[in-house]
This record gives sequence, C-alpha cells and structure tokens, in this order.
Amino acid sequence: MEQTEAILIRRHAWSDTSLVLTWSTSGHGKVRTMAKGARRAGSAFAGRLDLFHRVEIGYVPARRGDLHTLCEIRLVAPFAASAAANLFLAGYFAELVDRTTEPGHAVPEIHNLLVRALTHLGAAPATERALVFFEEELCRLLGIFEPGESALPELERYCGKIPASRNEVLGLLGGV
Repeated sequence: MEQTEAILIRRHAWSDTSLVLTWSTSGHGKVRTMAKGARRAGSAFAGRLDLFHRVEIGYVPARRGDLHTLCEIRLVAPFAASAAANLFLAGYFAELVDRTTEPGHAVPEIHNLLVRALTHLGAAPATERALVFFEEELCRLLGIFEPGESALPELERYCGKIPASRNEVLGLLGGV
C-alpha cells in the first residue's frame, strides 16, 4: 500500500455507490483513486472526501492503468473558505493543476504551490492579485513564463484553453 499526503482536486460519481477521486500529491504527482462504497450511508469515507483539504491517503496501486483503490484517509489540515469567492478561486487553481500535471509524474513544486494557495485562501479574501500570482508561478514552474509578460497566453497555449471558471471567478472578484 502507498501512503502520501494529498489534496483532493476533483471528484465524480462512478456508480451509485463509488467515486473516482483525483488527488494532487508531492511525491506521486496526480493520483486517481476509486473510493468503493464511498456514497453509501455509513461508509468509512463519509465526511472525509471534501475538496481542498490536506489529507493523508493510503491506496493500493493498480496492476494496470492509473486508477488505484483508495483504502484509508486521515485529515491533516482542513480548508476553510471564508467566502464563496475563495471557494471558486480554489476550484480554478485545482482545475489548472489538474490540466497541467500528469498521473504518476511528481512535480512537488506545483503541489507546494497549490498548498500555499489554499493556505492563503483559508486565511485571506480571494483577490485578482492572488489569481494572477498563481498563474504566473504555475507558468514559471512549467518553464513557460517570461517575467514582465502576461502568463495567460502561455498558460492557454500549454493547456489548450483556459478553464471557463476563470471568468466566473473574475466576475465574483469584480475583475470583469
């Protein structure tokens, strides 16, 4: 069994009782797990699979493919958004991390950037400055950013397109 600290960045239903979860980790990169029975009443995972919390997970690696089996989870640090804008901005950051990382390819600096951003959003109001800083730092870590230029075009080229949630966040922040 593998154990690692992780942040849940995406979750979706797989069946009536199971979830597929995407995690950002420092040592294992992006990790996808199946949480069997997580949607059942009384599940061992009940109340523990919240987005953006820092947790420690234990999972059994898949024999084939990249969908592992989640076995255990322990809360390390909760994410407490003080406003809806903070939650939406955290979602945008998670979406960028998901689009710019590959399963099983560790980029600890990107995970640490996400940890720092979520810690900031847990303590301070969301701002357009925080959004731009995250984008610039992400581009710098990816090696696609030249200081003094806008990171957005480079990020768009790298990702194919910028997540639509960016405009929604800017709307909440009064930047559009």
